[in-house]
Amino acid sequence: MTAKEVAIIGTRGYPSYYGGFETLVRRLAPYLADEGWAVSVYGRKGAIRADDPNRDERVRSIVIPGVETKSLSTLTSGLTNCAHTAYEKPDVALVMNVANGFFLPALRFRGVRTIVNVDGMEWEREKWGKTAKKVFHSGAKLTARFADEIICDSVEIKRRWSVEFGRDGHFIPYGGDEAPFSDDDPEFRAGTYVLLVARFVPENTVAEFVKAAEDLSQRHDVVIVGSSGYGGQLEQTVQSLADRSPRVHWLGHVSDDRRLFSLWKHAGAYFHGHSVGGTNPALVQAMACGAPIVARDTVYNREVIGDAGLFVSPDATAIASMIQLLMVDRQQQLTLSAAAVERAQKFYGWDEVCRKYVDALTSLNSHGKGRYA
Repeated sequence: MTAKEVAIIGTRGYPSYYGGFETLVRRLAPYLADEGWAVSVYGRKGAIRADDPNRDERVRSIVIPGVETKSLSTLTSGLTNCAHTAYEKPDVALVMNVANGFFLPALRFRGVRTIVNVDGMEWEREKWGKTAKKVFHSGAKLTARFADEIICDSVEIKRRWSVEFGRDGHFIPYGGDEAPFSDDDPEFRAGTYVLLVARFVPENTVAEFVKAAEDLSQRHDVVIVGSSGYGGQLEQTVQSLADRSPRVHWLGHVSDDRRLFSLWKHAGAYFHGHSVGGTNPALVQAMACGAPIVARDTVYNREVIGDAGLFVSPDATAIASMIQLLMVDRQQQLTLSAAAVERAQKFYGWDEVCRKYVDALTSLNSHGKGRYA
């Protein structure tokens, strides 16, 4: 019996360690292989760790060049990857990101059934200019029209797609891994440092946090993980603060999961400032590691965190004040940590997440041409 074939499009590849999509693929691709699927993952040049000892050799990695610039990488990679997928004609394509909505008609024409993870409301992100926002919104419209099925990573995103595009979808969030047992982080003593893990873009409240860090670093170590990936003003601001203050530690992008998990596990306070999107993968992982969380007050963050964290407005003074209160209250740190772990285990386990993806792909594959049969 021929294996069911699935192509995964729209990430940096397998195995890669850049962001949430890549984390999902590292867990999902081997799981699909276990379930009898022949899995191909499309990626980008230079992003894949071919020598990763944890790589599952059953997963086929395909790299087709695109144009690696801030404005063109997503679209050009999507174009080349979708073109190759259309040529190969797998049973199903799992497509990440609505920017690839432009290429769904070609997959449909070739009889490839598609299920699209729509991610967040990309056209609302401040990091994009007017043209890019229009491109993402147009891609969303085409996704609503041509995708056989869609996946929404939060209940609120699912609601908005129903209201704005008239499409219902599968709700499948991201998962988190339990942090391995360890004593105090070798770099920083448990409960004594403030942590930020974020891509340096405006909608992640990085600029406001950096202003708050100037005050917080007078009393506590502040650890900043992340970068823009392209340089720019935010990176310059963070570097300047780190140069001025010996208690501000900018680690850049950290791809070592054990190190990152340890930082979350031992933080006295973790600030999560993401404001656009659904279930944020970093937030789920921080919860699974037991980080005491102070989060920007958004409908998405409240959906994920529930009562297992504190919420604050995107104002530097308010952020500094809320974090300072948490940093001097060890009992509250421990209470929030335990609540975060419990919530992550209850709602955001990887096994359940992967099972839902398998069910969605299997259902689509069993219905012939799906939405357009």
